[in-house]
Amino acid sequence: MSIPQSKVTAQGQISVPVEVRKKLGIGPGSVLEWHEQDGSVLVRRAGRFNSSDVHQAVFPKGTPNNKTVPDIKAALRKAMRKKHARG
Repeated sequence: MSIPQSKVTAQGQISVPVEVRKKLGIGPGSVLEWHEQDGSVLVRRAGRFNSSDVHQAVFPKGTPNNKTVPDIKAALRKAMRKKHARG
């Protein structure tokens, strides 16, 4: 199985391969986020909610057990990395 690839045009544009668009549900008007991590670029579909929105929805009465927002964000990042890790 080949790895999907894109070329950057002279105007700095790329095309997202069809298999990636289907998997991520990307269509016209979709917003993508670009993150640099240790010399690599991570591209993902932008979420509709930020971490503060999620925190408020999950913990409407406040953060339990004196956890801080950065602690919860770190735990969520760890869980997502584990869930989406390439094996």
